[in-house]
Amino acid sequence: MNASAASTSPARAGRTTEKVVNFSADKVRAPFFLRCGAAIIDYILVAAFPTVFLLLGRYSGEDGASLLNSELNNIGWLLAIFVGISNLILLPAFTGRTLGKFATGLRTVASDGSMPRVRTMLFRQIAACVLVPLTAGLELLTAIFSRKGRALHDYIAGTVVIFANKRPFD
Repeated sequence: MNASAASTSPARAGRTTEKVVNFSADKVRAPFFLRCGAAIIDYILVAAFPTVFLLLGRYSGEDGASLLNSELNNIGWLLAIFVGISNLILLPAFTGRTLGKFATGLRTVASDGSMPRVRTMLFRQIAACVLVPLTAGLELLTAIFSRKGRALHDYIAGTVVIFANKRPFD
């Protein structure tokens, strides 16, 4: 056996993806108010840090302009930004769920039932973070009136939010 034969590796197998056969988003779509509950949990997690650190600053005796310019207030906002980016963009990109969706049993999947690509989820989450404030939440109304329960950012990214604890064929 020569050195070149020992160093060659077998051909790499292509990436396999799992797909749900006969997937129907109608059967497992997430209820609108459960999606709202997951979003409320996510936003409470983000808003908790500036609130707690502002209260800590007030408790330590600062008030007025010195309270808003304090190091505790700055730490609270930095933590909120870190948690917001981690929970609302990065975590869903790799798992299909935010912490609120973990708590409520929801998951974001591609429209065919497979796990969406990271790039697709990054696009979806950033689109949601832009569209929801720009439309004052009105883009979420499409989730109420759509038979598949998809919001505008779900249509744009080709995803659907499902109730992950429910089997698709029941």
